This record gives sequence, C-alpha cells and structure tokens, in this order.
Amino acid sequence: MSSSRPQSRPHTHTRPLTVLTSLFFMWGLITSLNDILIPHLKAMFSLSYVQAMLIQFCFFAAYFLVSVPAGRLLQRLGYQRGIVTGLCIAAVGCLMFGPAESLHSYPLFLGALFVLAAGITLLQVAANPYVTLLGRPETASSRLNLTQAFNSLGATLGPLLGAVLILGAADQAASAAQGGDSVQGPYQALAAALFVLALVMAMFRLPDAREIERAAEQAGPGDLPAGERGRLMAHRHLVLGAVAIFAYVGAEVSIGSFLINLMADPSIAGLDHVQAGKYLALYWGAAMVGRFAGSAIMRHIPASRVLALVAAANVVLIGAAIVLGGPAAMWLLLATGLMNSVMFPTIFSLALEGLGALTSRGSGLLCMAIVGGAIVPLLQALVADHVGLLVSFAVPLVCYVYIAHYGAAGHRPVAVESAEPPPAGAALGAAA
Repeated sequence: MSSSRPQSRPHTHTRPLTVLTSLFFMWGLITSLNDILIPHLKAMFSLSYVQAMLIQFCFFAAYFLVSVPAGRLLQRLGYQRGIVTGLCIAAVGCLMFGPAESLHSYPLFLGALFVLAAGITLLQVAANPYVTLLGRPETASSRLNLTQAFNSLGATLGPLLGAVLILGAADQAASAAQGGDSVQGPYQALAAALFVLALVMAMFRLPDAREIERAAEQAGPGDLPAGERGRLMAHRHLVLGAVAIFAYVGAEVSIGSFLINLMADPSIAGLDHVQAGKYLALYWGAAMVGRFAGSAIMRHIPASRVLALVAAANVVLIGAAIVLGGPAAMWLLLATGLMNSVMFPTIFSLALEGLGALTSRGSGLLCMAIVGGAIVPLLQALVADHVGLLVSFAVPLVCYVYIAHYGAAGHRPVAVESAEPPPAGAALGAAA
C-alpha cells in the first residue's frame, strides 16, 4: 500500500499544485498591500500608531474568528467549492472599499478589510493542508516552501504597485480627503481578478482532498490510539507550533507594517512614502528568494535546524538595528525578510508531523494562530507611541527568540502516553 503513493502522487498532482499556487500568489499580494494602507490611512485620518494598527488587527483577527467556521464549511462543501467561495468573499471585501472611500469612513475601511480577510482565511484553511496532502509526506515541508515562494512573489509586487497606485496618487492629491480616491481603483481591479480566478477554479477539476486524507489514514503512518484521537492538545509539538505560528506571523506583519514609517524618519533614512514603499518590496522579495532556496536546502538539511538558524539570525539583525540606528537600521531590518522566508511553511509542517487522523484539526488550530498578525503589531504600536519607533522593534525580536527555541527543541514530537489500550475502567486515570 505504501509503495503506491510515491509512484502516483508526483505525476497526478502537478497540475493541481500549479493551480493552487495562484491562490498563494494572490493572497500574498493582497496581504502586503496592508503595509501600504497603514501610512496612507494614518495620514488621511490623522491616526496614532495604535489606531493605524487596527488595519492589521481587523485583517488578522478574521483568521481567529473565521478559521473554525471555515473548517466546518470545507467539510460540507469540499475543498474546491470552499476555495471558490473564499475567492468570492474576498472579492466582495475589495468592492467594499468603494463605499468606505466615498463616505470617508475609517470604520468602513476596517469592515472591508475584515470581509476581505475572511475570504482569504477560507483560502488558507483549504490550501495549506491541501498542498501538504498532494504529494509524498516526507517532502511536504519542501513543497509548501515552494508554493509559499509564490506567495512572497505576490507580496513583493504588492508594495511596488501600492506605492505607485495608492501612495503616489495620494501625494498628488490636494488634501487628505481627496487622497482616499487612490484606494478604490486598485481594489476594484483586485475584485475583478478574484472573481475571474474563482471562475477558473470552479471550472478546473481538482482531486478530492478528503479522499486523499482517508487514503493516508488507511496507509497507517501517524495513526493514533483510539483513546487519543480527540485529544489535540496532548500533542506538545503541535501546541508549541501554534505559538510559533502566532509569533512568526506577528513578527513578520509587525516589521512590514512599521518599515515605511521608519524609513521616512529623518533620523533613519528620510525617504518619502513612495520611495519607502518601493524599498519595502525588498523585504518581501528577500522572502521570495529565501523560499525558493529553502525548498532546495531542506532536501539536504533538517528543516528544524534551518528554522533555528534563521530565527537566531533575525534576533541578531534586529538587535543590531536597534543599537546602530540610522540607514544601517533600515538595511538590517529589510534583511530580516530573507530569514523570514522559510519560517511559516517549516513551522506548519513540523507542527503537523505525526498527527495522522488529527492532521486537518491540527491545521485549523495553526490557522487560528495566525491571529498573531493582529496582536503583535498592536503591542509594537503601544511601544512606538510611548517609547519610540526604532526601539519598538524589540517586540518582534522577542518573537524570533521563541521561534529559535521551537526549531532547536520545541518541535520534537512527544509520544502520547497510554499508547497501549488501557485496561477496562482505567480511562479516568490515564490523563496525559
């Protein structure tokens, strides 16, 4: 039975993986546009850093609130129809930017971002585990790194397009109120692209991932004792992995959110927002390069070791940026994008290792942990408002310290206790 899987999967699933990669590209582009919206709406509505970070809070809070309902929806609709639904919801969120602009309402902008993120959450809950299933289990981390590289390609193009279409148009406006006009056009174009992609996905024949999951369970690896199937939290490496996802997404989003304002600071680089937005593309572009490289490197070096090394490197880069300041701080912080590259897919695959029948539920828990992108930027904003912008980067530094620990030790699966069937009447005394 095990010999049939390696022979069939690589040939059968190449085209579906190619189609799914387009989803990673699209939500990478959309998510990175938030980094452009933050300085734009901060100036437009005269916001503090904490108020401006509500953009990321509303966007990433959707992951926490929508992940569980999204998982249940996928069970009813199946992966393919769930993906089509997610694309349509995201398109509706993009269209809501029109009324928000017309009414000059910050709360409506936040509502539009939440709806947009709800659609992307549904895509994430479906696509990440789907990619891990479409191929051999031993290459799941490498495969997810490769698809995430195209996510980074979208994230690289997002700031470049946003700098020209949003920040550039706003700089030419006569007033902050007129500056809002620069938002509607780009998001209407995104809505059209999402609807077209939904149509393509509806017409394309994708394999049923639920059947692949059932086949994987029948193959035996990672199967759990009957008494442990419902105990997700008994798997220490999964729980610690969820914390690592929280820390990673929070750190990555937080750095990207503050970089434009930092580069505009006269004591750092003194760039205008359009120039800074273009430099921000280097942050996401470095992540793209690192993911393509990481996909190859982790075929030869253990993924956990790579994770520990790149997280430790970011601790050093951010610490040096805070100490040195000036233009050096800008370049050091931009370089963290390269180290970020392999973190999300590597943590994701390490945390799901050996879960067997609990894999889909574990994936839902990890997607909920993406709420770190809502919480960590707010914490950094509080430090920035009360202590200083450059010093506030100590918040993501702490996140990387934890990720380094997870790569070094926390990722190791701990055997679930009571692997043998307990004797009759002993269930109550077998707490793990």
